[in-house]
Amino acid sequence: MPYFHVKAKDKAGALSVRLETREAHLGWIKGKLDQVKLAGPMLNETTGDMEGSILIIEAPSRADLEIFLTEDPYAKAGLFESVEITLFKWAIGAP
Repeated sequence: MPYFHVKAKDKAGALSVRLETREAHLGWIKGKLDQVKLAGPMLNETTGDMEGSILIIEAPSRADLEIFLTEDPYAKAGLFESVEITLFKWAIGAP
């Protein structure tokens, strides 16, 4: 199954949405570790605030991944300004 790199950028001024939804998001991720191989927040270099998410996800296809991502509590809360999806190939540190 292929891997995908997901870069989701938060809407400007949406840190409160991220913080309010964070526990639900982390619970969702922890329940999906068979597919989610890496996950973590992007941080603002000046403030250190979270401002987006990076994930590496294993999915049968991009279409399946897109459906999978709609289940994320962050997505349901409307947190993201943009979501970029790129096919990804492990070179070092593969699971």
